[in-house]
Amino acid sequence: MAVKSQKALASPVGPGVNTIPRLFWQRVREWGDRTAMREKDFGLWKDISWRTYGENAKYVGLGLVGLGLEKGDRVAIISENNPEWLYVDMGTMGVGGVTVGIYTSDSPQQVEYVVGHCGAKFLLVEDEEQLDKILEVRENLPSLQKIIILDMEGLRDFSDPMAISFDELLALGKDRDQRDPELFEKLLQGPQPDDLAILIYTSGTTGPPKGAMISHRNIIEGMDGLWQIMPGYLTDELLTFLPLCHIAERGVTAFGGLRSGWVCNFAEEMDTVPQDIREVSPTMFFAVPRIWEKFYSGMILTVKDSTRLEKLAFKWAMAIGNKVSDYRLKGSEPPFYIKVLFKLADWTVLKNIKKAVGLNRVRLCISGAAPIAPDLLKFYHSLGIDMREVYGQTESSGGVTIHYPGDVKFGTIGKPVPGVHVKISDDGEILIKGPPVFMGYYNDHEKTRETIVDGWLHTGDVGRIDEDGHVIISDRMKDIIITSGGKNITPSEIENQLKFIPYINDAVVIGDGRKYLTALIMIDDENVMEYAQDNRIPFTTYASLTKAPEIIKLIHKEVEEVNKKFARVETIKKFRLIDVKLTEDDDEITPTMKLKRKFVNEKFRDVIESMY
Repeated sequence: MAVKSQKALASPVGPGVNTIPRLFWQRVREWGDRTAMREKDFGLWKDISWRTYGENAKYVGLGLVGLGLEKGDRVAIISENNPEWLYVDMGTMGVGGVTVGIYTSDSPQQVEYVVGHCGAKFLLVEDEEQLDKILEVRENLPSLQKIIILDMEGLRDFSDPMAISFDELLALGKDRDQRDPELFEKLLQGPQPDDLAILIYTSGTTGPPKGAMISHRNIIEGMDGLWQIMPGYLTDELLTFLPLCHIAERGVTAFGGLRSGWVCNFAEEMDTVPQDIREVSPTMFFAVPRIWEKFYSGMILTVKDSTRLEKLAFKWAMAIGNKVSDYRLKGSEPPFYIKVLFKLADWTVLKNIKKAVGLNRVRLCISGAAPIAPDLLKFYHSLGIDMREVYGQTESSGGVTIHYPGDVKFGTIGKPVPGVHVKISDDGEILIKGPPVFMGYYNDHEKTRETIVDGWLHTGDVGRIDEDGHVIISDRMKDIIITSGGKNITPSEIENQLKFIPYINDAVVIGDGRKYLTALIMIDDENVMEYAQDNRIPFTTYASLTKAPEIIKLIHKEVEEVNKKFARVETIKKFRLIDVKLTEDDDEITPTMKLKRKFVNEKFRDVIESMY
C-alpha cells in the first residue's frame, strides 16, 4: 500500500553518524527485525531482516580481517545483484576496507585491469564463470591474496590454496567475533568521513577505465541533499536489478536503503525483471531510460492489438490524463470535474495498463544514468505516475540535480539539490561544486587535475540554466556533431526521439565532418519480430529480420516521422539497421544499456561509409 503519512519517515541520522558503517549500524540497532531486503528462493520471496543483514556484514568484515585485511585495503566484487553483494560491501567498509565493484559482463582482461589497477587484495566471485576469469589472469596480479567464491555449485571438488568459499569466510568471521567480541566495535570507529569508502570504475569509452574515489562524506552529504527533495518511507518497496557496481543503483539500493529504510527486492535475474516487478509491485522504481522505453513500447503495442472499443477507451483515458498532467505541470490543480473524470479513466483503463507492467502501486518513478525523451516523461505523467529525472555522474557520487515536487519541467534535468552549486563555463560546459564531488581518480593525478579545477567538477556535458533555474543538458561535449557545413548539432535529442519508437531499441546519429546526418539503428527485436509475424514477413535469424525490405520500410516510415520534428540540417538522410544483436556482454553496450558511440563507430565503420 502506498504511503500517505509522513509518520512513516525514517528517523534522522544520529549525531556523529558521518560514515557509511556508522549509519549502517545505527539502522541495524534501530530496525532489528524489520525487513531490509528480499530475494527469490525457489520462486518464493524470502525476507532478510536488518539484524541478519548486520550479522552477515560483521562476519564478512571480521573474516576479511582474519585473512589479513588492513585499513584502506581494496576488496573487489564481481557478482550479479544479491544480498551477499551488500554483506561484502557493508562488511568491508565496516572494518576500514574499500569496496570495488566489477561488472559481471567484463572479460578476463577487463577484470585483470581493474583488480590490478586498484591493487585489490581480495576478490569475491559469484560462481564458476566468474572464477574462471580470475584464474586465467591471476598470475599477473601480485596484490591478489584471496579469492572468495559465493556459489560453489559445480566446484565441490575444486581445491586451490588461494580460494575459499563464502561460507568459510562467514565461519572465520563468526569465530573471530566469539573470541574477541569487542573487536568489530573498535574497527567500526576506524573509518573517518574523508576516508576513501568505495572505488567506482568508469565504463572506459574514451580509454582505460578510471577509478573514481568516493569518500564517506561524499556519500552521506550527497544523500542528505537528495533526500530533502525525494524522501523515502519505511513502507516503500523497490526492485533492484541494475548493476550494483554502477553509482546510480548503488546509491538507490545500498545507500538509499540506509537513509530511508525501504525494502530492496532483488530481481531473480535480468530476464525475470518483467515478472518480478509485477510480483513486487514497487512503490518506488528507479530505472534507466531504456527500461522506460521498453515499458512504453509494450504498453503501446498491447493497445495496438486491442479491440476498436479498447483503443477508443485508451485514447479517451490518455486525453484526460494529458489534461491533468498539463494542469499540474503548470503548478495548479485540475478542476473538480476533470479530477472526477481522471479517477474514472484510471479505474476503468489506466490502472490495468499500469498493472500490466507492475507500476500500479508506484508513487514515484525516477529515470537516470542517461537522457530521456521529454515525450516519454509526458506519457508516464499522463498515466498518473509522478516521474522525475535525476542527473549526476560517478564523479558527483550520483544525483546532483532533480525535478522538485510540483516543479517538473520536461526537457530539463531539474534544479541542483540543496548544498550543490551548478554553473555554466564560458564554453558551455556544466560545472558542479559541493559535498558530493569526488576525491579524484585513483592513481591518476593528471586526470584529476583536468576534471576538478578550483573545486569545480568539469562534467564534460554541454548545457545551460534557464530563467527558472532549471538545468538543461544538450549533450556530451565530445559527442557534439559539427557538419562539414559548420553546423553544430546535438545528437542525443534526435536519438531520444528515435528510441521513443516502439520498434527501435537504440540509435547512434553520425555526421561529424560530413555533409548530412545518418544513423545506425538497433531494432527492438521482440516488437519487430511480433510485427513480422503479424504481417507474415518471412525471416529466420535476427540478421535476416534486419534485412527484410518490409522491416526497412517500417523503420523508414518511423524515421521520417521523427524528421518532421527537426530542422532540415538535423534530419536523418540515411540509416542502416545493425544486423547483430548487441547485449551488455558486448563492448558496444554499457552496463546501463546505452550504445557506446566510439565503439559503434569503429565496429561499423564500413556500414557508416556506405551511407556516404
